[in-house]
Amino acid sequence: MTTTENRPIDTAHPDWAARPTPDSPEAWVRRAREVAEILAVDAAERDRAAATPYREVQLLRDAGLVTLLGPVEHGGAGLEWPTAYLVTRAVAEGDGSIGQLLGYHYLWNWAARLVGTREQIAHVEAEAARHRWFFGGAVNPRDADVTVRDEGEHLVFNGGKTFSTGSKVSDVTVLEGVLEGPEAPPDTHVFAIVPSDQPGLTFHDDWDNIGQRLTESGSVSIAEVRVPWSDAAGFVDKKFQPRVYNTLNVPTIQLVFVNFYLGIARGALNQARSYTRSKTRPWLHGGQQRAVDEPYILDTYGDLAAKLWAVEALADQVAQEALPIHRDPDAVTPQARGEHEVRVAAVKARATEVALEVTSRIFEVTGARSTVAELALDRFWRNVRTHTLHDPVAYKRREVGAFLLRDELPEPTWYS
Repeated sequence: MTTTENRPIDTAHPDWAARPTPDSPEAWVRRAREVAEILAVDAAERDRAAATPYREVQLLRDAGLVTLLGPVEHGGAGLEWPTAYLVTRAVAEGDGSIGQLLGYHYLWNWAARLVGTREQIAHVEAEAARHRWFFGGAVNPRDADVTVRDEGEHLVFNGGKTFSTGSKVSDVTVLEGVLEGPEAPPDTHVFAIVPSDQPGLTFHDDWDNIGQRLTESGSVSIAEVRVPWSDAAGFVDKKFQPRVYNTLNVPTIQLVFVNFYLGIARGALNQARSYTRSKTRPWLHGGQQRAVDEPYILDTYGDLAAKLWAVEALADQVAQEALPIHRDPDAVTPQARGEHEVRVAAVKARATEVALEVTSRIFEVTGARSTVAELALDRFWRNVRTHTLHDPVAYKRREVGAFLLRDELPEPTWYS
């Protein structure tokens, strides 16, 4: 995979700095759709190049999307998660990789609020909004090989992670490791936000997967990265201050997944629809003069659109249900957290299935000529298929079933 800066995005983007700042959630979603239209122009070409998306991330900055959740007094938009999910979905319509990068950025930008102390939250959110930081994360939970050493006033991170989404395009990286030493409580995880361009972080150019090729999700080596104890998220006097809200990272990022899956699916359906309208030929034995009059084509588009719209509506509803949790973190109960996770699991299962179905079945209604490499309609399926392997969807359905039949709340883990 090449590491050189990619070619300019073909369509010149508007001078957003000279335009009024969006003043409502709906206006921010419209801004995101503008970004998606720009990304869609050469998405197939950039997917083939698989180059580091410096310009794409700059596009997100220029549009103001990176500070969507930041405090207004420091230059952010001061909006909430339902809008962030919709913005992520909209951007993913144009380019699934960039939608994922933006959604992960929102989660890691929010990490201070999930885990940190009040002082840490205020500092990180102010700096992130003021400097328009773009966040990456080296927090792959299945890799347990990052250790954290206590050196008095500092912590020292060492090890590596298989995946580090955002890597070279990020300004800061969220690190996670296990505190070692005889006095450390067992399985004590430490999170810290560090500059990405320091010598102690080496991002390896080994992300060469079939999909989500521009997410910079390769491995990272971590060598003697020093962090003040004051930057260890949620620790006071070297002791972690637990809250139920600390465990909301999983359902929050799973809803990020849901929304860029749905964005990719809608992007696939839109591109297929455009192709069918302009290029797909009717079957010579079907008796129709136009592909748009073919009964089986009409049925397939109606089926796929109905399924997609239904899951979009469920995703929006679940996002709204989470608002009381995010607005009053100190009041979150295990029951409220568990019931929310069940709803997230349900929509994650449906979004996975629908996105895979839409992105694979569009070929049934576009025809053989739509498989040309230049069009790259397959990238939508490759993107969804790659990321939906993040964690088995069967376990999401199991969570829902156990709740319905046994009143069993999901145990908070790295995946539930």
